[in-house]
Amino acid sequence: MIFSHSTLFPHLLAAGLCASLLIPQSQAASTLSSGIEAHAADPNVRAQDNLFEHVNGGWLQRTDIPADKSTYGTFIQLRDQSDLRVKNLLDELSTQTSASAAGAPPNTPQSVAQKVSLFYTSYLDTAQMEALGAAPMAPLLAEIEAIQTRADLARFLGRAQGLLIDTPVGVGISADPKHPLVNLTQTWQGGLGLPDRDYYLNTQNERYAKARAAYETYLTQLITWAHLAPPGSTAQEAAQRVMALEHQLAQVHWDKVDNRDPLKTYNPMSLKTLQTQAPGLDWSLFFAAAQLKDMATLSVSQPSEVAGAAKLMSEAPLADWRLYLQVRALDGLADVLPQAVREASFAFHGTALSGAKEERPRWQKATAALNGALGEAVGQLYVARYFPPEAKARMENLVSNLMAAYKESIDQLTWMTPATKAKAQEKLALYSIKIGYPDHWRDYSQLQVRAQDPVGNQLRAAAFEWQRTLAKLGQPVDRSEWQMTPQTVNAYYEPSANEIVFPAAILEPPFFNSQADDAVNYGGIGAVIGHEISHGFDDQGSQFDGTGALNNWWTPQDRQAFEALTSQLVAQYEAYEPLPGQHINGQLTLGENIADLSGLQIAYKAYERSLRGQPAPVIEGLTGEQRFFYGWAQVWRSKSRDERILQRLTTDPHSTEIFRANGAAVNHDGFHQAFDTQPGDGMYKSPSERIRLW
Repeated sequence: MIFSHSTLFPHLLAAGLCASLLIPQSQAASTLSSGIEAHAADPNVRAQDNLFEHVNGGWLQRTDIPADKSTYGTFIQLRDQSDLRVKNLLDELSTQTSASAAGAPPNTPQSVAQKVSLFYTSYLDTAQMEALGAAPMAPLLAEIEAIQTRADLARFLGRAQGLLIDTPVGVGISADPKHPLVNLTQTWQGGLGLPDRDYYLNTQNERYAKARAAYETYLTQLITWAHLAPPGSTAQEAAQRVMALEHQLAQVHWDKVDNRDPLKTYNPMSLKTLQTQAPGLDWSLFFAAAQLKDMATLSVSQPSEVAGAAKLMSEAPLADWRLYLQVRALDGLADVLPQAVREASFAFHGTALSGAKEERPRWQKATAALNGALGEAVGQLYVARYFPPEAKARMENLVSNLMAAYKESIDQLTWMTPATKAKAQEKLALYSIKIGYPDHWRDYSQLQVRAQDPVGNQLRAAAFEWQRTLAKLGQPVDRSEWQMTPQTVNAYYEPSANEIVFPAAILEPPFFNSQADDAVNYGGIGAVIGHEISHGFDDQGSQFDGTGALNNWWTPQDRQAFEALTSQLVAQYEAYEPLPGQHINGQLTLGENIADLSGLQIAYKAYERSLRGQPAPVIEGLTGEQRFFYGWAQVWRSKSRDERILQRLTTDPHSTEIFRANGAAVNHDGFHQAFDTQPGDGMYKSPSERIRLW
């Protein structure tokens, strides 16, 4: 992904490049805008010293982060635009469905439009949440309170896979990494209320200590509201017991770097072997309660975490597990509970962890929840209104241009041997490309949505999704499936399907501007496309072959040369310090940094080829090459609160935006040529030190 994490064909692309993304280069330059938002720049900072600050510094100085946000910039602005478009569609839909429902006979089956409207309006009805109080949670909390034996615990943890409860061992069904056309049950670690194990285990950092204190306060508030404290204990003491249990769980969690390793996290075994390696839990009861039966094999992504968690399940008091599961349930549904719970949740998740001062508008939270529950139903409406066929054709043209440039670039690599280059070309030729929206929309006919039942709607949506997941077991992988909705402002690469996916909502300025000269578009959406293509050749994606299988197609010599180059990239990013004393984790962010660097390099090559040997027009005093890098830097325009930066440094595989913009450009020969950097400039890097990958 370009902004959260990269994650799935047969589509062969022609190598020929079109002359332009949209507007023929022969068109008079006077009719084109540069596509650069000049008002955002800071003329007091030279591009040669700090490209990001030069292009965005004026905006950074004048712009305050909105009170309801922890981060603000181009991505968030586009996401707000997408959310507002969805809101407008829903407002229209609500009027239409209300009118049709008024004349419908009783027990008429719900249309998808009615389900969407009911879910949305139910989420908005905070008065009904106050009236219902704790009643909607009573059955689930009582079910947890009924856990009296270790067998009961195993059964509930299995059943919780279809609930909105984050448990120590999560289960999913997806492509087997080594047999990517076959679905495989896979486990993943989870169950922490704080964002990552470091928040529990790092006792030297004051910022983590503040987060732990805020979490204890939040747990105390949840326990007080639901009257969960055991007899003889205060709510705070009960909260401390939950914290102690989670601290023990954090001790067995794998760190984010190990979790990025597809070989370490691929551990196929039988249920019998799992029971032997993690004997603290009855796994047969667990999987039966999860409705996962007759599994010959599953993959345990973090074996030591599962063993450690199972040991905790056999040793920690059941009373502590009940408390833990009850607060996890309340936390998972906090946004559709009464105001006291919503405010406590925001104080922790919004303010303490992310730095936001106010909650997002209720309609926007409702839109996010709806996208999670009925996202493709909403996406179908979005595409019909906002993504015309010509936009898809335009994007296909863009992707074709970048794929051709990547093919040429592989041939020109100096660090890779011919045999491995041939394998790389095979993989590139097998890329599948998805643009805009799915070919087949998801069927929501089995999902029940009810008026004035926000908690029930959330739980039924979770159960529906779990049943959809269960249906994959024993079936071939459906490679037509999408992992993002069309209204999502993002993109991704899926290694198990060797595919790149670009939802409709990202084809907007500043990523793509149909009224602008090509240079800024290649620097924007072109680099995004190059970024996703490059994920197939980053430190993770390069371990999968063209069929999507986890399979080493490299010679030892070439892998060693690649790792020598990427180790330089690790060192470069680990020198960056977004917060005092807090550096970027170069290993955690390596895949995204490779994709940024390679994507920018490939987009530049594609732009050069689009010129067909002719000079680019000078527009607004800037050469085409300079506008390309302006387009790149303005895509990353953003500022964040310190709390959010800390969270990202701990958990996010993406570097913070200033270092994404500058970190890739500083290695690019074209940047140094375009701005004539010299020794002593802040962005200068000698040619011999520049890192060139793909």
